[in-house]
Amino acid sequence: MRVTDISDRKCSELALQQAKEAAEIASNSKSTFLANMSHELRTPLNAILGFAQILNRDSNLTPQVQEYLQIIHRSGDHLLSLINDVLDLSKIEAGRTTLETSSFDLHTMLRSLWEMLRERAENRGLYLALTIADEVPQYIEADESKLRQVLINLLGNAIKFTPRGSVTLRVQAIASSPRSVRLRFAVIDTGIGIAAQDLETIFEAFVQASSGKKMSQGTGLGLTISRKFVELMGGQLSVSSQESQGSTFAFEIPVSLACDVASLSPQTRQPTALAPDQPAYRLLVVDDNAENRFLLVKILQDLGFQVNQASSGSEALALWESWQPDLIWMDIRMPDLDGYEVTQRIRSTPKGQSAIIVALTAQASVSDRSSALASGCNDYLTKPIQDRVVFAKLTEYLGVRYVYADEDSSIGGVISQLETTPLNAASLGAMSAEWLDELYQASRLCDYEVVLQLLEQIPDSESSLRHALEGLANSFQFKAIANLISDYRNLT
Repeated sequence: MRVTDISDRKCSELALQQAKEAAEIASNSKSTFLANMSHELRTPLNAILGFAQILNRDSNLTPQVQEYLQIIHRSGDHLLSLINDVLDLSKIEAGRTTLETSSFDLHTMLRSLWEMLRERAENRGLYLALTIADEVPQYIEADESKLRQVLINLLGNAIKFTPRGSVTLRVQAIASSPRSVRLRFAVIDTGIGIAAQDLETIFEAFVQASSGKKMSQGTGLGLTISRKFVELMGGQLSVSSQESQGSTFAFEIPVSLACDVASLSPQTRQPTALAPDQPAYRLLVVDDNAENRFLLVKILQDLGFQVNQASSGSEALALWESWQPDLIWMDIRMPDLDGYEVTQRIRSTPKGQSAIIVALTAQASVSDRSSALASGCNDYLTKPIQDRVVFAKLTEYLGVRYVYADEDSSIGGVISQLETTPLNAASLGAMSAEWLDELYQASRLCDYEVVLQLLEQIPDSESSLRHALEGLANSFQFKAIANLISDYRNLT
């Protein structure tokens, strides 16, 4: 009989198991710490950004006060981005980062970045340029948040490490099809450049190039997160640089064209009131933080909603029974009963089965979202909240309709606008109703090929109309074409 001593192997296996358990405990402790820090930092930020947003709507403010408010908002956004960097790295390390695609106005997003960073560049004596090629579509489907964060990181770095000269964001369409396009983004600066030995390591977490160390700026997270986000979006972030000559960071990503053009308008326009002929919507705001509770109540009441508020889980349950709100904004962290338990108790009642409950939390982990949905919440929003997101959720769940700031113009104003451009009412009137219907449907579907085929049918006598519409089609501005036809129909 052969006897083998396996005690060493058993000891090794036990040591490995203990090491694994210790790593899991450390990982869980890290996640708990980050969740708590996220909550503690986001809670006051929600109030700062929210009330700055409300104040900025006041038409009686002087230009100087408006500028101060914008500075407060930009600074708060910057602090939020730093918090997000740490949380994003944690999610990346845990493999929990996913794409969240939506339809949005790319041109508006790019211009907002330029506006946000222009003052920072000018304060350093730099010229900040934005170049959008004509063929770049206006409306796309992509992960707006991640694309925006990548561009902010790259532009912010370029401004930081460019003592003189310029920083340019250049956007081009490399290839396109009827339903998608490949976009190239390049951030070009005339800065101090990056040493050859640093080019291989600048994308590693917590690693700074020698130039960054000399300036004692940055945490070394921005480029790591940017590269991971670009890879997630289907691209690759690259860099070319020479010391004292400047750098170029560039990437290409595939995006879809935003075909449901009508769905974009509620997200990009500011509601001013509730549209007439609707029910009196009753909304309950539950939050133990007085500032955050007051902020959301103010946003909702200013638009015309009936709002009640609760400062605790117990109070929320009582108001649910007595008032029966149409929708509940439910804070998750509360001292007596947390939002999960309150939601579960509401769901356990016969009337509570159909209740609409949207969780609000200053924590931003995937597990928090899963827990909220598992407890019975219909949806989940992370603080700081944006009013346009709140309004969009009310439309999604209650069908709320709004009056928008840009709906005050009269038909006469529309006529004036049409008559001062090549796309005037007389030119559209030269085309048949059937042709306009076909063009409208093709534009709604973002069908580039069909739109071009229809434009070829425009007679030579209306060449200005054809050229103007071709310009819109070639830059994928299908919404503009559809809106033009809608405006023309309203005039006839």
